[in-house]
Amino acid sequence: MASTDQAKSMARQLRAALSSDGMDISHSRSLELVATALGHADWNSACAKLDQRRASPGEVRFNRCSPILRIFDEMKAREFYCGFLGFQVVFEHRFSEGMPLYLGLERSDLSLHLSEHHGDASPGANVFVTATNIREFHRELSEKRYSYNRPGLEDLPWGMQMQVTDPFGNRIRFCQQSE
Repeated sequence: MASTDQAKSMARQLRAALSSDGMDISHSRSLELVATALGHADWNSACAKLDQRRASPGEVRFNRCSPILRIFDEMKAREFYCGFLGFQVVFEHRFSEGMPLYLGLERSDLSLHLSEHHGDASPGANVFVTATNIREFHRELSEKRYSYNRPGLEDLPWGMQMQVTDPFGNRIRFCQQSE
């Protein structure tokens, strides 16, 4: 069952896809369309049903994790994360013009934050991401012929893994874990 966060992400992706085809719709319209696609009468009904499983009193639950990765060049970061890996920008922040960028990205259920701020993260991080359909993702990336990264697939005891390295030395290991 999808969560409201997943449904909102789907709505953003739908809106972006339609916009790239020259069809602009409002955010509320995209939420309504996603709600209908998920089998609900409208967005309000979807919200009531999607997050029914709440933490019981005293239960610790974790929601989405968004690793922060250090970047040094906005254009290279956008080329790699958006152009190559296919992430969508969900927000960007600067305290003022000319200040460091803080950027939020999403693709499917994966959320990443990129930061030019000195104290937010160190370059050279390693993020492990469980994934499905990794062969399809590998094919998608291979077809892009990105000059600076041509990841391979590695069959490991814990699953099929593909590692990419961004222009700042950060590594993301996508792994479809063995059953």
